[in-house]
Amino acid sequence: MSHGFLHDLAAVFSNPYVAIIFIAALAFDFINGFHDAANSIATIVGTRVMRPGPAVLWAAWWNFAAAWFFGLAVANTVAKWVHPEFVTPEVILAGLLGAIVWDLLTWYVGLPTSSSHALLGGFGGAAMAYAGSTTGVLQMGKVLATMEFIVLAPLIGFALALILVIIVIRLFWRFAPGRVDRWFRVIQLGSAAAYSLGHGANDAQKTMGIIAALFYATIWRAQQPLFETGRIQFPFWIVLVCHLAISLGTLTGGWRIVKTMGMKITKLKPIGGFSAETAGAAMLIGTALWGITVSTTHTITGAIVGVGTVQRFSAVRWGIARRVVWAWVLTIPMSAIVGAACYWLIASVR
Repeated sequence: MSHGFLHDLAAVFSNPYVAIIFIAALAFDFINGFHDAANSIATIVGTRVMRPGPAVLWAAWWNFAAAWFFGLAVANTVAKWVHPEFVTPEVILAGLLGAIVWDLLTWYVGLPTSSSHALLGGFGGAAMAYAGSTTGVLQMGKVLATMEFIVLAPLIGFALALILVIIVIRLFWRFAPGRVDRWFRVIQLGSAAAYSLGHGANDAQKTMGIIAALFYATIWRAQQPLFETGRIQFPFWIVLVCHLAISLGTLTGGWRIVKTMGMKITKLKPIGGFSAETAGAAMLIGTALWGITVSTTHTITGAIVGVGTVQRFSAVRWGIARRVVWAWVLTIPMSAIVGAACYWLIASVR
């Protein structure tokens, strides 16, 4: 049970194995910010409203500020993704390693895949390896909701951005294009901030969930039944540490993926950037409040494609978009396989 930050930290580091996994979780959170920085800044860089350096500073601040908004519903979903009897330190460590390997591989080749789905896939695959079974291991209600939103998130992002950009064009079509462009260069700062808030609210919570699962399986094990039934919540210091880690990761950027998201899929102008970011922010904030684990990558990519489609269907580079979709489809199974392999490796040396 939590007794305050310093007491909790002493309890964590009194168990070196738990401490190593805790640090690995924060490393994943950092890599998540690094890998997904493109999601937060691709549109504002792609429209040339900000240069990459100031853009990542802007995004990182709002990633951190999200700690004080939107609750912990997503964190609780991730923490309870696996049935508690299959949650062990080894399973959590293997799941994190599976997600980290997949994230770094897709970052290297410049593919905007989902760190969230990599984490869930790695965690699930490691738990199945521990259980020796593919059935009865995962909380299927949470799994099905996540799988549904692999399809729904980009579609909703696409539809919201498409509708929004049409409305904005109709409202401002009488004004000179240069004037509208100047206005939306300022307005886009607000939409980028809103998107980064949603990104922080969703993605930092996923690491919180993993850390909570770790602590309630080890140092706070006596409190695990209360946590599973929602009668207690994990302490706020975990929230702050996770938001700090993802913000620092965002600060390091991820230019390879920015080029794919903000420049290669379609050419963006400030009106389009505003519409994509606003649509993405609405989707991410809504799902954070509902506790649905969605991919920020899927959401913003769908929104960018929606904006590009308004210009003309051929304005979207569908070859790039198709390559991105294939990476999405493969993320959960591939990270699950890596997570399972990592579990077997850890078990063999323990």
